[in-house]
Amino acid sequence: MDHVKTAGNATAADQVKLAIDALALGPPATHRGLTVFPLTSGLDSNLRYLLLEEGLRKDLVTIGEISEGGSVPELVVENRADRPVLIVDGEELVGAKQNRVANLTMLIPAAGRTIIPVSCVEAGRWSYNTPDFDVTDRVMNASGRAEKLRSVRHSIRGRGSRRSDQGRVWESIDEEAAALHAPSETRAMSAMFERHKDTLDDYVGALEAAPDQVGAVFVVGGRRWGLDLFDQPATFAAFLPKLVRSYGIDVLGRRTQRRERPRKRHAREFLDRIANGAFDEHPAVGIGRDVGVVGEGLVAGALVADEAVVHLTAFAEPVRRRSGGSPGGSAESGGGRRYAGYRQRRDALRGRCGGRSS
Repeated sequence: MDHVKTAGNATAADQVKLAIDALALGPPATHRGLTVFPLTSGLDSNLRYLLLEEGLRKDLVTIGEISEGGSVPELVVENRADRPVLIVDGEELVGAKQNRVANLTMLIPAAGRTIIPVSCVEAGRWSYNTPDFDVTDRVMNASGRAEKLRSVRHSIRGRGSRRSDQGRVWESIDEEAAALHAPSETRAMSAMFERHKDTLDDYVGALEAAPDQVGAVFVVGGRRWGLDLFDQPATFAAFLPKLVRSYGIDVLGRRTQRRERPRKRHAREFLDRIANGAFDEHPAVGIGRDVGVVGEGLVAGALVADEAVVHLTAFAEPVRRRSGGSPGGSAESGGGRRYAGYRQRRDALRGRCGGRSS
């Protein structure tokens, strides 16, 4: 494990824990099976960056294939702005030879070119639609983001790469599209969002950000939990509609049984599970540090830069119990693999860190 101390003798993992501790939960809003707990924070961030959408609109950023022939898991970003550009985990990039999503959150340096890791979300096309990519009004569906995050974090810890299990990404999209009756000739993820656009827009209209809100805990059908936290209210406000569509499409694709209504204490327990997980950190693509978290039934990842948690995302389901009554978390999985269990991975991480939990 390679921990780097930040100002104040804190690691990037420490910054994530500090950010979680500083959060206050507001009263939840619910719309048609999706519950959202707003999050506010006493922490301030002075980071200056462009959102990808803004950079593209102002013609300060270009995203394209790494070569004429292209490479499925990689794209190149040219940032001509005088400040970094933020690309968020799961943001959909459409165009070029096939649509992709960002594998994790990245802060792309100013005035340079950066190769970024991506996953394909359009398995049936490998030909140019446009020379470059544009960004859409959505991020990858939440369950797909969760699976992708598990495989990317596993890749970082095991091989030092940031590749997803591409085969599983395609399988997941096919499964979701079938459940949502959203066929596509090119097996494009976008088809499910376009098929249910009006309903998803209703979700967006019903779930709005408060002026000082920096994040939210999302609950799908009272069972699947998710978190997206940003360093600034303006960034969260810009992404909330995309995130609501991401979680909303999961509600539409699942006929979950009615469960106990999510309450604040449940949301706080979810935040505590993240803070009490086992942390690992690595140099980020571009600026900052990548932080991963493993816990029972939980996966999380964060980008930390200049002492700020630029983005933290997490996903969890209720902890399952194996036969015989012994507790156990949901195994991380992808492409048919069964990754190491929580305790095994936690002990391995702590061993490499000299017995430390972070």
